Amino acid sequence: QVQLVESGGGLVQPGGSLRLSCAVSGSILSIFRMGWYRQAPEKQRELVADITSGSTTNYPDSVKGRFTISRDNAKGTVTLQMNSLKPEDTAVYYCNALGESPPFYGMHYWGKGTLVTVSS
Repeated sequence: QVQLVESGGGLVQPGGSLRLSCAVSGSILSIFRMGWYRQAPEKQRELVADITSGSTTNYPDSVKGRFTISRDNAKGTVTLQMNSLKPEDTAVYYCNALGESPPFYGMHYWGKGTLVTVSS
């Protein structure tokens, strides 16, 4: 069974930085497209960054230039570096894995989330 565990959330002032990590166990990380999503109170969950098994990255305009996603397949980890944080970045951040090869093709896995609060 694939398990994802996030870490690194916390309270940070506007303009500050945080680094989130996602540890993946139970399978080979290299066959998954990995993503970070967030959900603010009373809002829908939204994608903030993803990285394919071939390391192509994708960001929405709201975080482009501020957030960077990376992966280390050997260590089984995915990292989200968040810079120039804004109060509107406040949310619970979730790690996601989407299988890109058999036997996990098309299957989604989620972590339990880590809270990021941007406030002075």
